[in-house]
Amino acid sequence: MPGENLSRDEARERAALLSVDGYDVSLDVRSAVGDAPSDAAAEPRTFRSVTTIRFRCNEPGASTFADLVAPRVTAVSLNGRDLDPSEVFDGTRIVLEDLAAENELVVDAQCAYSRTGEGLHRFVDPEDGEVYLYTQYEPADSRRVFANFEQPDLKAPFRFEVRAPEEWTVWSNGAGHRADGVWRFAETKPISTYITCVVAGPYHYVTDSYSRVLDDGTTLEIPLGALCRKGLAPHFDAGDVFLLTKQGLDFFHDHFDYPYPFGKYDQAFVPEYNLGAMENPGLVTFREEYIFRGKVTRASYEARANVILHEMAHMWFGDLVTMEWWDDLWLKESFADFMGSFSLVGATRFEDGWITFANRRKAWAYRADQLPSTHPITADIRDLQDAKLNFDGITYAKGASVLKQLVAYVGQDAFLEGARRYFKRHAYGNTRLGDLLSALEETSGRDMGAWAGAWLQTAGVNSLTPQVLLDAEGRIDELAVLQEAAESHPELRPHRVAVGLYRRTGGGALERYARAEVDVDGPRTLVAELAGADAPELVLVNDDDLTYCKTRFDETSLAALRSGLGDLTDPLARALCWSALWNMTRDALLPAREFVDLVLRFAGRETDIGVLQMLHAWAESALEHYVAPGARQATGRRLAEGASRELRAAEPGGERQLAWARFFARVADARADFDLLSGLLDGTVTLPGLDVDQELRWAFLDALAAHDVVGEKELAAELARDDTASGKRHQVRCLAARPSAAVKAQAWAQLVESDTLSNALATATIAGFARSSQRELLAPYADRYFEVIERVWAERSIQIGMDVVSGLFPSWQDSPETLAATDAWLAAHESAPPALRRLVLEARDDLARSLRGQARDAEAAPAT
Repeated sequence: MPGENLSRDEARERAALLSVDGYDVSLDVRSAVGDAPSDAAAEPRTFRSVTTIRFRCNEPGASTFADLVAPRVTAVSLNGRDLDPSEVFDGTRIVLEDLAAENELVVDAQCAYSRTGEGLHRFVDPEDGEVYLYTQYEPADSRRVFANFEQPDLKAPFRFEVRAPEEWTVWSNGAGHRADGVWRFAETKPISTYITCVVAGPYHYVTDSYSRVLDDGTTLEIPLGALCRKGLAPHFDAGDVFLLTKQGLDFFHDHFDYPYPFGKYDQAFVPEYNLGAMENPGLVTFREEYIFRGKVTRASYEARANVILHEMAHMWFGDLVTMEWWDDLWLKESFADFMGSFSLVGATRFEDGWITFANRRKAWAYRADQLPSTHPITADIRDLQDAKLNFDGITYAKGASVLKQLVAYVGQDAFLEGARRYFKRHAYGNTRLGDLLSALEETSGRDMGAWAGAWLQTAGVNSLTPQVLLDAEGRIDELAVLQEAAESHPELRPHRVAVGLYRRTGGGALERYARAEVDVDGPRTLVAELAGADAPELVLVNDDDLTYCKTRFDETSLAALRSGLGDLTDPLARALCWSALWNMTRDALLPAREFVDLVLRFAGRETDIGVLQMLHAWAESALEHYVAPGARQATGRRLAEGASRELRAAEPGGERQLAWARFFARVADARADFDLLSGLLDGTVTLPGLDVDQELRWAFLDALAAHDVVGEKELAAELARDDTASGKRHQVRCLAARPSAAVKAQAWAQLVESDTLSNALATATIAGFARSSQRELLAPYADRYFEVIERVWAERSIQIGMDVVSGLFPSWQDSPETLAATDAWLAAHESAPPALRRLVLEARDDLARSLRGQARDAEAAPAT
């Protein structure tokens, strides 16, 4: 990635010098179809890109640069003066000297199609040979498609035109039409470069419309569209996508009091997508895995709905009003993450969305906030590589959690009114933290400075523990909340929390009988309102999930959970307890085998399918990372046997049966397990109600391939049965999962020594290669990893570099020796790119945490 970085200082200097009046971008993508050039091995497939930029300079005579990452530049002219491309273009930047007050730059370039999901991605569908294109830019890959000033605070209107094969349709941010063989699109409002977009190909396209009468009596009409590859059309439930879209538009219009400003609203589900989705105004892109080829649980539909609403919230938070630089990335991502759940619960059928938020999204935040790379929500982003890595659990989920607390702190009405003023005041502009805080101060009457200092400008997560003292009659004499912080991040924060008291009813249910809200501040806070209450069996700090913290338990509460976690009747309280127990496991406070035992005893009674699937993932992680090595085999057998029992006991045809079937396949480890999976595949064994569809077939084959029950022949036969893009990804993963030294060597070579794999196939290969059940087989690659990662980082795109460096870290070799090797690499490579060091530091921290957890588990019980 040499030469492709851009520093914050450079961006600030350029923003102070320039203002951009508009772009005209002309792309010719007819080269996407047909045979590749004969010298394709040396020369990438390219397309023509001609860009005209009109901009002003407030210091005539000054110099600056435009951004472009391209194999070749054919011509450059500045204010009618031709420049020699070989003199002004170095592969990533075009030097612009002697600027006038008003300027016009024209750049004619040959840009490369992407196979990594960055820039203009080209995908060939193996099912029918059709070619599909789409762009993905955040944070700074639009320069791979057209010349520009690649930073969020140089907004401008854009006009796109695209020449494409005759049979294709092309979409962009504005409404388009085709004339004389050229697709031309309406000029956009002023937007940042990273949210411009082009999608082109023979996509399946469905339309609908949304209308709303505004307060001024006019009617807002928004054309709606949804598109996917033709091969996915039979599975595309566009009606549900449109339903959620309309519900979201109603919700945000009701709450934001600012009409949707970008004309149409297309949503494209595209192949080999690196992200969940991207908020391009007028043309949102999603990973096509949100179109379900087989049966999935309600949790999958809820996740898709959340992403649809998250991206829609960005139309206001991020697109209409955009952060000045990536330091304030949270101004869009934290708000969109919060608004996704807020609108999910307030506008759709997924009324339990806050349970998912508490159980899944916050787990992501808790992990990220305890890594050595943790950072304040308002982060210090020095350059684009920093920005790329900060799309993390802190910027998204912690930020959303903090906003949830802010709503409790200032009140929902004041919060939303602050947002409305923020939109109107800064529409089509760029902002910093202070701009939002000033609007919230106006509407809430509170000093937001102290709140921001504690929550947005410091890192780390606090732990809250109840302390209960009883009087002689067995009532609460004093109940306090104790707050702790890690030594590395000692900040104690103000928390608005609810404290719930639970006890058993006559029927044995564990239910809340008292609740109080309190502002926790400092190391110890009394909850005076609960003094005199009957003694509880369980005290749940942060009941109702009002704040962002790690919840701990006193011994009485922990005993109640050990004996009756499944008796908790409130699903949110139950989810919070599970989350707290998992955090205790990761923190080496609860032995991993005890957590697995709780899952085996109580997961079968979990009513929320999303929580159940999260418990499956946590139990699997506990087995792989935190169970003492000598106890792994026996613990794994118990998990597999428990999963088999629950699978057979689950309601036929229900989503719990499906969830247990998938989990059973992941933990299967014995001949009887493999016989059951094989029988379900070939039809010699059936379970009432279980539909072994194509996606479930691949899940079963993955387990069988990893344990050498099926091989290349069977996987080839399955690909012939499912000769699709999805089928190819599954086959590649299963092939790499086979327990063979030759297989692992081939997968390693494909990932490390070659760059022929697309982003999706590289990800699939990594997933197959790195199996914790194959520790001995993978042992030789621990040393090789540290020998190659700096070269891989230098040679590959940042996305592929991140995938390889994170995905191939030898976490399977969880030993003090691997920890020492990691430390040795870090010590010897202090000058390595900071983003690369960050990834290695994060992997090292996970490994050290695993070793602490294994030691705790070994102390608690001998290996069996």
